[in-house]
Amino acid sequence: MTFPARRRGIGILVAASVIVAACSGGTSSSAAPSAAAPAAASAAGGAACTIGMTQINQTAVFFTQMNEGATAAAAATGCTLNIANANNDSAKQNSDIENFVSQGVTGLIVVAIDVNGVLPAIKAARDKGIKVVAIDAKTADGSVDTFVGVDNAKAGQQIGQWVIDNGMAKGKKYGVVDARNSFIQNQREDAFRKAVDAAGATYTQSVSGDNVQEKAATAAQNLVTAQPNLDLVYTTGEPATVGAAASLKGNSVTKIVGWDLTKEVIACIDSGLCAAIVQQNPKQEGVEAVGELKALIGGSSAKVFIDVPITIVTKANVDPYRAVFP
Repeated sequence: MTFPARRRGIGILVAASVIVAACSGGTSSSAAPSAAAPAAASAAGGAACTIGMTQINQTAVFFTQMNEGATAAAAATGCTLNIANANNDSAKQNSDIENFVSQGVTGLIVVAIDVNGVLPAIKAARDKGIKVVAIDAKTADGSVDTFVGVDNAKAGQQIGQWVIDNGMAKGKKYGVVDARNSFIQNQREDAFRKAVDAAGATYTQSVSGDNVQEKAATAAQNLVTAQPNLDLVYTTGEPATVGAAASLKGNSVTKIVGWDLTKEVIACIDSGLCAAIVQQNPKQEGVEAVGELKALIGGSSAKVFIDVPITIVTKANVDPYRAVFP
């Protein structure tokens, strides 16, 4: 559950040799019009490539697309991939990592729920010589070999600047539907608010949907009830954006600016309710993470940070994404 342009593309075929545990497949084949295979994926290395991936949940399209990318890259590189669903439970995520260590994986992908709470489990894995790549949620510097994803603070500032440039900040009132239990969504919110507040926008309040679509829809409704006639609602992730779009459908006063496309969010853009959506490329993040682990296991040096750029999607450039979210 994303701000200006990106992407290239060649397809990756998924081989039957990939093992995916506790993972339901996504409903689409890509998070962007195409996904590119990372250079790291071709790295040589005779060491066994057995990867454990701990995922936040299997309900958000963002995460299922990330799994699709990782699965495809594992097939292309000859790695074995097992995916564990933490189901939004940080304690279970730590337990999943411990289980992967016990199983003897050589690589670990962490999509962290709690970027601080997961550190002891990550350290235990690295102490065993396991290579670790974090996706999406950046952990403390030096805690993993490589981080793959978006600079969330920078992207939050970028979408804030879009709001400013389009005359939606100065003299306008806004509220936020966020997920206070998500470190990266807090980063997105803080950077956005800093940008638009400095440009003359008036912040009213934030409500948390806890990264759950139904809760986010209720939170959005509570927000517009408590703060009538808002000019703008900023949403910090897919559940918040989908929930706000459902709750504000038919609202002719308030616009939504937020993160992460889905079929429902594209319909929201078409209706004019959603003005701009930050779109990440989660499938490519999965591809890059597996490629980096394959290279690390083969003896290559860590890239430390692999930036997967974002796109700000509006009515003007939404069409290529319709095939992605049919």
